[in-house]
Amino acid sequence: MGALATALQTRHNHHLRLIHSRGTTDQLFELLHDDAFYERPIAERHRIIFYLGHVEAFDWNLLGQRAFGLRQFNPAFDRLFAFGIDPVDGGLPTDQPSDWPSRDEIIAYNKRLRDELDAAIDAVVEDPSKGHPQLLTMLDTAIEHRLMHAETLAYLFHRLPLQMKKAPQSKAQWSTARVRHRLVEISEGPATLGLPKNDARFGWDNERDSLTVQVPAFCIENHNVSNRQFLHFVQNGGYRDRALWSSVDWEWREKNGVEHPAFWQRRGNSWTYRGMFSEQPLPMDVPVYVSHAEACAYAKWMDRKLPTEEQFHRAAYGMPDSDEQRSYPWGEEAPAPQFGNFDFASFEPAPCGAHPAGASAFGIHDLVGNGWEWTRTVFAPLPGFAPKPFYPGYSADFFDGKHYVMKGGSPRTAACMLRRSFRNWFQPHYPYVYATFRCVEE
Repeated sequence: MGALATALQTRHNHHLRLIHSRGTTDQLFELLHDDAFYERPIAERHRIIFYLGHVEAFDWNLLGQRAFGLRQFNPAFDRLFAFGIDPVDGGLPTDQPSDWPSRDEIIAYNKRLRDELDAAIDAVVEDPSKGHPQLLTMLDTAIEHRLMHAETLAYLFHRLPLQMKKAPQSKAQWSTARVRHRLVEISEGPATLGLPKNDARFGWDNERDSLTVQVPAFCIENHNVSNRQFLHFVQNGGYRDRALWSSVDWEWREKNGVEHPAFWQRRGNSWTYRGMFSEQPLPMDVPVYVSHAEACAYAKWMDRKLPTEEQFHRAAYGMPDSDEQRSYPWGEEAPAPQFGNFDFASFEPAPCGAHPAGASAFGIHDLVGNGWEWTRTVFAPLPGFAPKPFYPGYSADFFDGKHYVMKGGSPRTAACMLRRSFRNWFQPHYPYVYATFRCVEE
């Protein structure tokens, strides 16, 4: 295949991926009953109706406006649905359902902009002289942005009353064998963060430039902290022990009356788990989902720490007695179901250790999938960071010292974002993310 034919095929494949990603978000919205769309299940976030327009308006503003220069047909919606929100400890939105357009209006807007974008992309595929010089990067940006929202929307939907959702027919089945939690020694070695500046692979601005650091030896837990283990922390007064919490974390806990993980519910003398489509007895052997603040308090209770981003990389991608590094914890093979609970495989976590084929070279399990993993590294740029000119605020707006790096991936993380260099981040007091943790000793 010649260079021209290869370029045209690449553009065509990107278009197919964009269409497939639309199907992912379409299927997610189909889980909701009509009365759910104007709900705000998480106080810090927009009403769900915003996101019905946002995932499309983002594509239009990026591709229609910047890549193709298409004429606007609804500038008001282009602005209304342009940006989400991320308030830190206050500043909650106060809008009412009546402040938003009707679903029918938004659906009509979405259909028209998809039709116009598809026509413009098809024209570029047929004529290589057309299109923005960074078109492929823009398409990758649109695809991953939408797939990110397919995950963050799941956080929102998880908080909705059960009667507002329609459970899908299929349900993932996992092994329920108990595993032995223990510390594993990780030998000293290199950890490479990020992607080289000139690497042709797609990466967000915070993934560049690459940085290799030498990580001293340390010990890390071979499995994520489970609900069973975290229950001991709760039963032993961890949420009442001021000494385990930083001053800002304690203030947040007191102000919001936080006494247990947000995914748990107390029913008399027992605990239940708030699943996406049902409430069930607390599954003891799955990873606990908690905020960064709660994870830090537990780690201090254990006289341990959360890992740094570099330590996570060394445990996940490093090799014993070698400077070689893998692309994934299990090796070079592309993500597949046997390696972990990811790529929209489930709405719930699997038991710890349910995917032994996905273990790292050091024997550490579930480093990719089943829950993002908190680190103690503050989200900041790598050396050589430069924002993308067509999306300058993607990362830079969050280099504020108030967000922490998360690594790995959750059950709702798309396979394309399981790459070693991908960096996620969240506020320390946001308890709704599918985020777990494991501890280290140094």
